[in-house]
Amino acid sequence: MIRKSLFLFFFFIGIIFISIIFLPSLLMPQKIVLIGGKIMGQWSKICLEYFLSTKIIIKGKENIISNEKFFIASSHQSMFETFFLQTIFNSPIFILKNELIKIPIFGWYLKKIGSISVNRNKISKDNLGLIDKIKKSVESSKRPIIIFPQATRVLPKDRIPFKKGVGRIYKELGIKCQPVAINSGNVWPKNGSLKLNKLITVSILKPIEPGIGPNDFIEIIEKQIYSELDLID
Repeated sequence: MIRKSLFLFFFFIGIIFISIIFLPSLLMPQKIVLIGGKIMGQWSKICLEYFLSTKIIIKGKENIISNEKFFIASSHQSMFETFFLQTIFNSPIFILKNELIKIPIFGWYLKKIGSISVNRNKISKDNLGLIDKIKKSVESSKRPIIIFPQATRVLPKDRIPFKKGVGRIYKELGIKCQPVAINSGNVWPKNGSLKLNKLITVSILKPIEPGIGPNDFIEIIEKQIYSELDLID
C-alpha cells in the first residue's frame, strides 16, 4: 500500500514539476515542448520500475516503420501508453477527447504539440472536419498520428469492438498502420488497485499496408492486437 501511494505521489509530482519547468517552452518552437513529453514518458517508466518493481519490455522494435509516413493504432488500458509511447516513436500526434484540451496548463501543452481533439458526445463542425485535420497534420509533419481504436481505457481482459473511425482514418490517409498491443492494465488499471512485481509488454506488430477495405482493416487490426494481448497477458 505504501509503495503504491509513493508511486502515485511521485509520478504526479514529477509530471507537475516537468510541466512547470517547461512553461516557457509554450512560447518557444514546438520541438522544445516535445522534449518535455519524452521526459514525462521516461519519468513514468522510472516511477513504475522503482516504486512498483515493474519490468517493461519492448517487443518488435524491428517492426517500427522508418523513412515513410504512417499512423499508430494502439490498445489502451492505462495512462502509461499516453506518456511512454512518446519515447519509442517520434513524438506522436494524439487524437484525443476534447475534455483533455480544457485541462489548465496540461491542455495548453496538448494544443502546443498539435494534438487533435474530438467531441465524442455530439456532432460539430470540428468533428465533421476531423479527417481534414488529420490529413493536414500528416502532410505537414514527420510525426506519426496515434489513435486508440477502443476510444477509451479498458480493463485487461476486455475485448470491445474497435471503433469504425480507425477504418475511415486508414482509408483516407492511404498510408501504413503500425499496430501496437500494450498490457499496461495488468499494472496500472483503469479502475482498481495498482499491481506490484508485474510485467508490462509493449508489443510493436508488423505494419499493415494500405489498400485494404476499411471494414476488413478493422477486422484485421482488431484480431492482431487482441491476439497479441492474449499472448502477452
